[in-house]
Amino acid sequence: MSNQSIQTRNLQVKEEKKLDKIIRTFKREKHIWMICIPIIIWVLVFAYYPMYGMLIAFFHYTPGKSIFACDWAGLFYFKQFFSAPEFFNVLRNTLAISGLNLLFGFPAPIILALLINEISSKYFKKTIQTVSYLPYFISWVVTASLIYTFLSTDGLLPVILQKFGLLHREISFLGEGKYFWTIITSANIWKTIGYSSILYLSAIAGIDKELYSAAEVDGVNRFGKVWHITLPGIRGTIIVLLILQIGSILNAGFEQQLLLGSPQTREYWDVIDTYAYRYGIQLGRYSYGMVVGLFKSVIGLTLVFLTNRLSKKFFDISVM
Repeated sequence: MSNQSIQTRNLQVKEEKKLDKIIRTFKREKHIWMICIPIIIWVLVFAYYPMYGMLIAFFHYTPGKSIFACDWAGLFYFKQFFSAPEFFNVLRNTLAISGLNLLFGFPAPIILALLINEISSKYFKKTIQTVSYLPYFISWVVTASLIYTFLSTDGLLPVILQKFGLLHREISFLGEGKYFWTIITSANIWKTIGYSSILYLSAIAGIDKELYSAAEVDGVNRFGKVWHITLPGIRGTIIVLLILQIGSILNAGFEQQLLLGSPQTREYWDVIDTYAYRYGIQLGRYSYGMVVGLFKSVIGLTLVFLTNRLSKKFFDISVM
């Protein structure tokens, strides 16, 4: 028998063994799979089937007509998007806002979770947790109203600054673009810091308490226990959430920009999502809007795989 025939036979045997293993696993876990069937169907229908609509990015789509009945456009709308005068400004704003959220917003709930964990009074701890969670459940419409009340020309902050002599003229912080990134980042942190800390608090709760007792015997202070026990204990959670947040780095927000932005500050708040909404929905250029959304999705998916690969290589932790 030739070497090629032997190799072919070995490959067939390996494939058969792999198939047998899959069948045995399925039979062993058939009850779990039966429970998962409704969820799988839901994901296929509502998450994967709508992806068929991405094809309109490659057609001159007309509403009411079948996609394949429309004229083929190829990469026409992609070229149009990448050569648009607003492209680099929109990309800059998206990366700037997302980068600030990543730089300041990502560590904020970790720090809050560590601080809450160090509170010994159960009543005070629950009060702090409740107060920090509440902003997450406030809609952006209400949040924007509060921010306008606080930062408008006759708002609370300008009035206080003028009383203390720190501001010598009337100023509208929301009317000047140079303040927008700071305002939107602060608002995002305020809304999400408490809710995002829940996962870290859950991870901290799973750390073996005997490690803290052993550290006390060795004379380790509070900061030392946080640095050498708590943080390493939640490292896996931190890395997984970091991978997911890097993957969504082009999701810089939508409602907050539309509600807090104005024509004077569009140069600073117009991001990929608002750009896609304006051109794709308001102007009815559905193919062009789909190209913008598809661009964001492809970059996000690429970043998830890249970050996941690096994490697996250096930390042996990954999401897949």
